[in-house]
Amino acid sequence: MSSMSKIKNAIKSFARICQHKPITAKINIISPEESLKGKTVLVTGGTSGIGKAIAEVFFKAGAYVVITSRTSKKANEVALQIDRDCKRVFGIEMDNSNISSLESKFNQIIDLLPSKKLDILVNNAGLVGGDIRQTTEAEFDNIISTNLKGVFFLSKHCATHMIKNGIKGNILNIASSSSLRPAISAYTLSKWGIRGLTEGLAKMLVPHGITVNGIAPGPTATPMLGKNDFSDISHPSIPIGRYALPEEIAAMALFLCGPMGKTIVGDIVYMTGGAGVIENNDIDYSFRI
Repeated sequence: MSSMSKIKNAIKSFARICQHKPITAKINIISPEESLKGKTVLVTGGTSGIGKAIAEVFFKAGAYVVITSRTSKKANEVALQIDRDCKRVFGIEMDNSNISSLESKFNQIIDLLPSKKLDILVNNAGLVGGDIRQTTEAEFDNIISTNLKGVFFLSKHCATHMIKNGIKGNILNIASSSSLRPAISAYTLSKWGIRGLTEGLAKMLVPHGITVNGIAPGPTATPMLGKNDFSDISHPSIPIGRYALPEEIAAMALFLCGPMGKTIVGDIVYMTGGAGVIENNDIDYSFRI
């Protein structure tokens, strides 16, 4: 790109910023209508953002829900926020990166549920970061362990449980628009892995009546991305011009894990606003030394 072109683009970007008006979104959520009544659900990382929104909509749909957090205090606080009667939402401490503890934690979760069976696993817990230009090995390992390795082994324990108990359940993986992008971070690599794992698990488990799919959000207005205020969710470099909202992702999760989603198998639903699908300009690929 010539210097003149760069100057013109910079002027256009500055003009857009000067003309910026706050953007909001009116979200119409499909009525749950108790579509998951009596079902049991595990949502990892269910205390904020997308995970919390999914836990809330599944609870409203009639399910028993277990949410996890790295601290029991946080898990229990959010469980109480969702279900003030403390009858159908439970919190438990679980660290996805602690692989050796996952099986015993999974068994603890099963004991929490009245039916002692799990119908739906939502692999949502995750960490961002790990840019190749500045990451450390320890950070890289932590992100991969949390985002991919933990999902791999937790899905294994869940699938074993479902098959042993004849459960025609669901595993839903929260992927990312990053799984469509050239990978330059541990986070992006982990989401490429989630995309492949979703397809593999779907092929392996569909003969047992277990449906596996994924949702790939683009930039979403969550605390993880520093968005705690929805009064302005504009994002000029996204084709639709704004962040997604957690409630939008949760509505799709309910559809995929409910009765209407059974013919969708091994798919990733890209809820990116076009980011990663038709445009990658929101990511900086330059390597500065």
